Amino acid sequence: MEKSYKTKQKSAILDYLKQNVNKHITADQIIDYFKKTGSPIGKSTVYRALDNLVQENIVRKYALANRSESACFQYVNQNESCKEHYHMKCTMCGALIHLDCNEIKELTDHIFKEHKFKLDACKTILYGVCENCMKNK
Repeated sequence: MEKSYKTKQKSAILDYLKQNVNKHITADQIIDYFKKTGSPIGKSTVYRALDNLVQENIVRKYALANRSESACFQYVNQNESCKEHYHMKCTMCGALIHLDCNEIKELTDHIFKEHKFKLDACKTILYGVCENCMKNK
């Protein structure tokens, strides 16, 4: 495993993710934020810092199915349960919605019991259209 260094930029990126703990942030949003604050951070530096934070299990990465769309990242608060529930991704507006539902837990249990397959909640994303986009359609 590659040695991880604590840099000023990496610390700033982590602080930004902590301030947005309930959001899923893309690398481009991080780059834009620091550009607007007058402290720009290069794209390769942002990606390198995010990769390190993911390897250190400080940040969670959500890789999205649409390859043209960036992955998103979220700070992993030690007390948060994001790894225990699934997510829904709106294919129209891009919203990533937390799905904490007993029905999906029953489905997960069924899949494990009947099909001998354990789903990884933290990496499972259901795709569809959110309520707001359906109203505006």
